[in-house]
Amino acid sequence: MVSSSHEAMHRIFQKDPGVFGRTFRRLGIEFPEPVGTALLPTDLTELEPLERRVDTLLRMEAADGADYLVAFESQSARKADKPANWCYYAAHLHAKYRLPVQLVVTCQDEATARWASGPFKVGLDVWPLITMRPLVLGPHNVPVVTSEADAVRDVPFAVFSALTHAKDPCIADILERLAAGLKAVDEETATFFTEFTELGLGKFPAADIWRQLMSIPLSYFRSETSMKLRAEGREEGREEGREEGQAKARREDVLRILDRRGIEVPDPARERIAATTDLAELDVWFDRALVVGNAEDMFVAERRPERSEGP
Repeated sequence: MVSSSHEAMHRIFQKDPGVFGRTFRRLGIEFPEPVGTALLPTDLTELEPLERRVDTLLRMEAADGADYLVAFESQSARKADKPANWCYYAAHLHAKYRLPVQLVVTCQDEATARWASGPFKVGLDVWPLITMRPLVLGPHNVPVVTSEADAVRDVPFAVFSALTHAKDPCIADILERLAAGLKAVDEETATFFTEFTELGLGKFPAADIWRQLMSIPLSYFRSETSMKLRAEGREEGREEGREEGQAKARREDVLRILDRRGIEVPDPARERIAATTDLAELDVWFDRALVVGNAEDMFVAERRPERSEGP
């Protein structure tokens, strides 16, 4: 299962696409300022039964009509096959949308970030056909937010910066500034990014520091802390009862997220969710409910493309 920290490192750009441009502006790279964005399908599957998916794909809409695509990949370790996949993503997206494509790789580990920077070459050394050089954001180049005022000024960037530096020895100080900043913004923003940060810190020790700093309310967006609190309240029941209680709570979470996002849930999808008792499967649907464009897309990865029979 994809980890929450992996998801957070690219979903931050779904929440606020402007973090992309503002981050690179701090690094001296100016991208055209978009006047709008559109979250596009991340499924790059071909007709053959082979699925290829980027983590997040955005279309940046420029005022002069010179739109472009930004594909985000969250990378936690070196993987030998990734550069070839990245080349495929870029070529496929350019061919499909006929727009300039930029690949951004986000990392929480400096060694992985420096590896991901490439360059990666496809072809012979005497004449490389493709040279892949992703833009990489990691602990080596993403600035640390140094004050509460800076955190309040740009909360999404402050969260992204904190997640990127999750392994930093000074992470406690970084999280303290973020916590202070979140307490100074409106309740809805603070609630969302409080739990988003916890999920993004995943299993890192920094997650425990964050839980000590913040009082996490039991809201529709359930973090690990919230789920543990709900589970503890059912300790008097039998094991089967606890598992069913957790599954029931997760089903409610999935439907609540879709409702909060304004996603209509047709009766067949609602019945399928209501009938599911597999907590692991519900966890997958919970993650997808945060980003899908319609309820049916929560189940799309479970479908297996069919081969055409031919004439």
